[in-house]
Amino acid sequence: MHLPIPQHPLKTEVIFCVRGVASPLLANVYLHYVFDLWAQQWRKRHAHGGMIIVRFADDTVLGFEYESDAKRFLVEMRKRSEAFSLALHPEKTRLIRFGRYAALNRKERGQGKPETFNFLGFTMICGQKRTGGFQLLRRTRRDRMQATILRVKEDLQRRRHQPIPEQGRWLGQVVRGFYAYHAVPTNYPALVVFRVRVAQLWKHALIQRSQRARRTWKQMPRLLDTWLPRPRILHPWPERRFDVKHPRWEPCA
Repeated sequence: MHLPIPQHPLKTEVIFCVRGVASPLLANVYLHYVFDLWAQQWRKRHAHGGMIIVRFADDTVLGFEYESDAKRFLVEMRKRSEAFSLALHPEKTRLIRFGRYAALNRKERGQGKPETFNFLGFTMICGQKRTGGFQLLRRTRRDRMQATILRVKEDLQRRRHQPIPEQGRWLGQVVRGFYAYHAVPTNYPALVVFRVRVAQLWKHALIQRSQRARRTWKQMPRLLDTWLPRPRILHPWPERRFDVKHPRWEPCA
């Protein structure tokens, strides 16, 4: 669906904080009735422009065509949350300009590049295609990657006396697991960085246990090609996935 050019395109990032202890399953059911159903009704009754809602557990992203809708929804959502003993995360709940017109609108106001936001382990960035059109860039969050690399380093220290094939099989599983989630279009540079960092950690661990460091260095390219898969994109582009699953694009529509 092509929406008219918005005057004030905004995106809202919302994090719910549940007061008290509840399992993720119960919290998800609770938010379905507290937030999901209410937000759908709000969109039908009060939204003047387009509105998009994406929620995963307690992490929610909303897109609004008009700034007035975004501000009104945020005020009413705070009241709704308080009525059910919920609170919006004070640091992660914010309104930002995001989308194909965000860069132009911020430039007209003398501001810098559009703000980014984090969602489900990725940093979302307003990018540009080679042809000049808008493109959503997804990059692995830097803090998440650093945390994963730190865990690999700690585990590798405990495994440094294992045989090289055993280490290689384990590291290959780690790299493939990272690709399985993060190998999305536009995120290829992060895949390359992760593989390089893992390779560096492995080389350092092998050098620590051997006095023949020069020989180990010469063997590294062969070891990496044998055990660490090269980065490649595994997931389709969002529009391709949408075309396949959305009933509007099926032949019977």
